[in-house]
Amino acid sequence: MSLALTSTVSLTGLIGNLIDVEVDISDGLPGYILLGLPDAALNESKDRVRAALVNSGEAWPNKKVTVSLSPAWLPKSGSAFDLPIALTLLMAQGLVPKDEPGTCIYLGELALDGQLRSVRGVLPAVLSAKKFGFTKALVPFNNYAEAKCVSGIEIIAINSLADALKYLRFGEILVSPDPFISNENENYLDLCDVAGQVGARRALEVAAIGGHHLLFIGPPGTGKTMLAERIPSILPPLNEDSILEVTAIHSIAGTLLDRELLSKLPPFVAPHHTTTAPAMIGGGAHAIRPGATSLAHQGVLFIDEAPECARGVLDSLRQPLESGNVTISRAVGSVTYPARFMLVLAANPCPCGRFSGRGRSCTCTQVAIRRYLQRLSGPLLDRIDIRVFVDSPSRVEMASDELGESSAVVRQRVIAARATSKDRFADCLWKLNSQIPPSELRKRFKAEKLGMNFLHTELDNERLSARGFHKVLRIAWSIADANGHSIPTRDDVESAFRLREGMEILA
Repeated sequence: MSLALTSTVSLTGLIGNLIDVEVDISDGLPGYILLGLPDAALNESKDRVRAALVNSGEAWPNKKVTVSLSPAWLPKSGSAFDLPIALTLLMAQGLVPKDEPGTCIYLGELALDGQLRSVRGVLPAVLSAKKFGFTKALVPFNNYAEAKCVSGIEIIAINSLADALKYLRFGEILVSPDPFISNENENYLDLCDVAGQVGARRALEVAAIGGHHLLFIGPPGTGKTMLAERIPSILPPLNEDSILEVTAIHSIAGTLLDRELLSKLPPFVAPHHTTTAPAMIGGGAHAIRPGATSLAHQGVLFIDEAPECARGVLDSLRQPLESGNVTISRAVGSVTYPARFMLVLAANPCPCGRFSGRGRSCTCTQVAIRRYLQRLSGPLLDRIDIRVFVDSPSRVEMASDELGESSAVVRQRVIAARATSKDRFADCLWKLNSQIPPSELRKRFKAEKLGMNFLHTELDNERLSARGFHKVLRIAWSIADANGHSIPTRDDVESAFRLREGMEILA
């Protein structure tokens, strides 16, 4: 009897589970048995591994082969197990030196000719391997840059099964790709491209300071989408932990090609309004993938034409807006992904889109307008901090040669304001004004007395819900940080109330 063992990592969401790949070759009727709750893709590994071994000039044992992936109770999915299974099988035959336990993990999908193909989730897998005490990782050549983001573990890039065997037999290491260098000068969409819209720009800055959710309502062509697309350009750059977390999520989703590796720019995700609830939240029949909410983690989730979304899609956002994460339960298990994002919605004011404060020729009845906006449910709107009506810029604003403030200028103000709030929250678990718990708002983070009296009056007159009361107070803190006030004044609170209720914004 011949027995060998190697290690790899299986992902449950962002959490890596150490998997022992055991191969036993024994006398008996030739066959291949795979144990450990494999999915369909993993069950097909037999044919991929066999063809890859034969086409690489290696032997396939004409005996009974038993492959066990432990722990046996954990469902396994994906094709990243191909490489460790092939190498463990050769180790069991004595054709390759056996691996030292706890030293190296193996990841990769084998092509029939023995080439190694890239797989999803390499970054979180290598992060987990490092936590488990492993010092080396063999990964596909195309995943090298992603894996190299993890410091403190040796990354060995290979193109094929033959390269892996050269390393294990003779210590030969393929020349690795050039080290990845993060681009410090990323291409931003600049806020100075937006003509006019002084009030909307001010609301954008306040939202960026506190991480508040935002709703733009206005006729088509007034700049709602332009404003939303430029929010990442005024947000502070991501820190190292956030960069790795965001990159890991995109690695699992397979969307790293759409996003620069180790980008400091907060992600901007804009699903089409016809998207489904599983695509928005995440899901899948076998492997549970992150949805748009998780892909927008630490960034912006923008939904244009929000009232056109199918019933239930927008309301599925209510839970992640409150908790900052999503838990997806399927037959294969439950997975929790982080989902702390700024939600930005854009909507026309009516079905024809021409209704505005300037008396456009809107042909919609009051009933039609009301029904159209009622597609945004009350509970969802109550979770939106800031509501802004965006009208068309004037002829003077369009004809002016003077550009508005650039994103770089606004970003510096946002960074300065966030630094103020960070100092204020030095002993707290949260870092943004939008995350202050209601209990703390009532104890430690009140506005000045006149401001609190104003809020209590609005609450008594039922113009504010309890959630709205706390939302206005959080916005007031963001405005106070922008204005350099140590505590929100009555003017700050009134400005916050106008932003919350969608009234005209004072520049």
